[in-house]
Amino acid sequence: MLHVLLARCLGDSRVELEFSDGKRGVANLAEALHGPIFEPLKDPKAFAELRIDDELRTVVWPNGADLAPEYLYFQAFKHDPELQQQFEEWGYLKRTPAST
Repeated sequence: MLHVLLARCLGDSRVELEFSDGKRGVANLAEALHGPIFEPLKDPKAFAELRIDDELRTVVWPNGADLAPEYLYFQAFKHDPELQQQFEEWGYLKRTPAST
């Protein structure tokens, strides 16, 4: 299973992350900040209160919002050609006729 080991707020809805597979990257989470639980995180001060939950082993906020490690990984590495198949399997990318 994939887990988040480190997370550091960079501002502008961006987070520097380190994952349990050793990969490090930056995820822009702006597109995730919709809906009742995530809207408050559009406030930079609220967004900056992120932390790693010891039990969930992912990024969480004091208001109860959290994001799956796989989603964070996708946001950090979505342009990596070597990971496209994994992202399709996780359901973050649509399978196209050329990729089947």
